[in-house]
Amino acid sequence: MKKPLLTGLVGLFVAQPSMALDLIDAYEKALAYDSGIASARATYEAQQANVDVTRSNLLPQLDAVGTASHTDTDGPATDESYKSYTYGLELTQPVFRLDAWFNLDASEFQSESARADYSLAQQQLILDVATAYFDVLRAEDNLTTVKAAEAAFERQYDQAQERFEVGLIAITEVYESRASYDASKSERIAAEGDLDVAREQLSRLIGENAEDLQNLEQDFPLSRPQPMDPAAWENIALQQNWRIQSAAYQLQSNRSLLDVAKAGHYPTLDLSASYGNTEYDGINQQSPTQGTQDGTYTEGVIALNLNVPLYEGSGTEASIRQQRAQVVAAQESLNTVRRDVSVNTRSFYRTVNTNIESVNSQAQTIVSRRSALDATRAGYEVGTRNIVEVLDAERNYYEALRDYANARYDYVVNTLNLKLTAGTLSPQDLVDLNRWLSASAPGIEAIADESKTVDPMQGQ
Repeated sequence: MKKPLLTGLVGLFVAQPSMALDLIDAYEKALAYDSGIASARATYEAQQANVDVTRSNLLPQLDAVGTASHTDTDGPATDESYKSYTYGLELTQPVFRLDAWFNLDASEFQSESARADYSLAQQQLILDVATAYFDVLRAEDNLTTVKAAEAAFERQYDQAQERFEVGLIAITEVYESRASYDASKSERIAAEGDLDVAREQLSRLIGENAEDLQNLEQDFPLSRPQPMDPAAWENIALQQNWRIQSAAYQLQSNRSLLDVAKAGHYPTLDLSASYGNTEYDGINQQSPTQGTQDGTYTEGVIALNLNVPLYEGSGTEASIRQQRAQVVAAQESLNTVRRDVSVNTRSFYRTVNTNIESVNSQAQTIVSRRSALDATRAGYEVGTRNIVEVLDAERNYYEALRDYANARYDYVVNTLNLKLTAGTLSPQDLVDLNRWLSASAPGIEAIADESKTVDPMQGQ
């Protein structure tokens, strides 16, 4: 279980503050709320029902039939008026109907295609929830760094004003610091908007506002994709990717529908059996048409009905041409999907490895940028550096913090993208990822604090 039972029971009796939303909570809410997954599930259920519908065309059909008629005969030999009532049972069993068999094959392939689409929708929802979740964290970290930069530029601006007032610097340095401060305020406003948009995207998936999210632990491990071979990942994707499977089943379905069209040239044979009664009312003499008088008569009939199509207005040939073109279109669509999956799998494999290198590089960059910032500030205090250099060092440092956070989130999302493309993404991946989320996980501020105490030359 994701949470201890005792914790859940205590929560029933003690009023607790709202808990930070974790990744599993978000996914479970999306499963119950998202309309895309509900639509894919309903489509799959509809296709399953369609298999039973098409199968029924091969099974016996039993009908209760009834006819009521009034006959008025006026001629030189007879002049009569009577009523007749016929009722009974009629059974029909298809004996030879190739079109019905091929339609059944097509519906089964369509059902498998819908199942593949439903499985793809499930995997896509996993990716969408994770992407939206980490986009919120990404936007929060970006806003944090922008606010920190704004505060730093404001301090620089205040210090510049003080220095100018006592005649230590020129007015141009005040203008430079003010320009950087104003620009940081604009960036902060944009970052606040980006955070609101990211939260709206997550809310759209889970059906509620998500203000407080658990964050990613700083010691979250970065693992290379296994197996460490892009060709191996490509082979897995070509076998398991749900888009490929859906397109392959659609091709099979179109081939079966082509056989249905060709079956329009074939004869059909049905076995029919009927049993019923006919009542006559109003016949006072022997009827020349029925050869009987008033009363009830019973009749049973067994027949084989053969139909051989001779000419259908060229409709059968047109249907064959149409369906043959559909087969070609489905084949080309499958080829396109295969090529896309191959390229995407290799691309995501390389991107994930690049993300790992970027995270490691950005971590070192933060330390270096921090040291450069401290050195530039110290140089400014003694007059060897100017305000522009200090502002650039401040900006570079906070950009390094932001890029480090983005690289970690890129690694997580691209790893899930790789598994989606390979067809191996599952809720277990969210469970494994969720273990590294915590409401008490330090944010980007902790990275900034650590960078102040780390020697940039360590390990070199």
